Amino acid sequence: MPLSRWLRSVGVFLLPASCWAPRERWLGLHRRPSLVHGFPVLGAWHSARCWCQTWTEEPRALYSSLRMNGDQKLDAYAQARQDFIQHFPQIVKILTEDGMGHPETGDAIARLKEVLEYNAVGGKYQRGLTVLIAFQELVEPRKQDAASLRRALTVGWCVELLQAFFLVSDDIMDSSLTRRGQICWYQKPGIGLDAINDALLLEACIYRLLKVYCREQPYYLNLIELFLQSSYQTEIGQTLDLITAPQGSVDLSRFTEKRYKSIVKYKTAFYSFYLPVAAAMYMAGIDGEKEHANAKKILLEMGEFFQIQDDFLDLFGDPSVTGKIGTDIQDNKCSWLVVQCLQQASPEQRKVLQENYGQKEAEKVARVKALYEELNLPAVFTQYEEDSYSRLMSLIERCASPLPPAIFLGLAHNIYKRKK
Repeated sequence: MPLSRWLRSVGVFLLPASCWAPRERWLGLHRRPSLVHGFPVLGAWHSARCWCQTWTEEPRALYSSLRMNGDQKLDAYAQARQDFIQHFPQIVKILTEDGMGHPETGDAIARLKEVLEYNAVGGKYQRGLTVLIAFQELVEPRKQDAASLRRALTVGWCVELLQAFFLVSDDIMDSSLTRRGQICWYQKPGIGLDAINDALLLEACIYRLLKVYCREQPYYLNLIELFLQSSYQTEIGQTLDLITAPQGSVDLSRFTEKRYKSIVKYKTAFYSFYLPVAAAMYMAGIDGEKEHANAKKILLEMGEFFQIQDDFLDLFGDPSVTGKIGTDIQDNKCSWLVVQCLQQASPEQRKVLQENYGQKEAEKVARVKALYEELNLPAVFTQYEEDSYSRLMSLIERCASPLPPAIFLGLAHNIYKRKK
């Protein structure tokens, strides 16, 4: 169900802010009703509307309803994204400036700078931006000074560095060719398997940044533990992925829905969705078990939804849009598509899959894709996406409190019907 229809179904009409806004509070550089004071229900739904508009592919929609002093049009998402990207040179400076001229390690620091500038940029930045926007949503305006916002930006970049660490490593393991519209780092001339050490450098930078920016903050230990736990969970998920689909050994009996859900939960959902929101929660002083448990319940469900979309786009997405050439079939992956295929295939179709899955030859990959189309899996995915989104909306309604529903609604709307 479209978000606007869902909101109307519970009696909330998406009126412009000026029609009813009783009190204002900052979200980035635009104002909207407070979630805490005054009129919390109207404030929450208006905030959700702002989040959803800022995370769509057409952020200019904000111009029609968000104004300052009656005439200045603002695009909150574009501003947040600009602030986030503009903070990256400061990240590189902090990590490399002191060591560039060092007589012993200067060459290594120069390599680190190159690694950062090639692998940490060029993505959608949604994980990192989520830290910033959730922080602005959760923290009182009077506490959002320049220093605290710099810390939120930096923690957001720590999430992006964790993502870069995983991607560089994953591309090697999957023998991938392209990433974010350019050749994978390990594929560059002169890099090769040295990229393994480069990936480790990216991970180490996370903890250097947290120490520099957050060591004096009461949430420092929580952030350290959160990043360490997220890394461990993701690496457990990657292990499940690898041992379920060993190279050179195609065993279709391994590709069960139960195993698939376990891989997705650990490999994707924890670090892509729970990590950035939980980081913002800790920075806002929200460290209660109940609040984090409720947030995790929603965000892990969202992560599963996201990964299933990713599996579909790996084969049926446009590489010029996704920025990468999918290799799940060649890599013998336990993907959502192969799990669905096995659930519906006849004995003859299963034999076709057995003979062609996990093979590098283009004609065998094409045969598997043709089998998926024969089983109408694109339509199965479309129906799944609709059903999953509805379940997610229901889960947000039940479990978001006491956090603002806007945080979860914005993320959900962002990934719904995505093409990359």
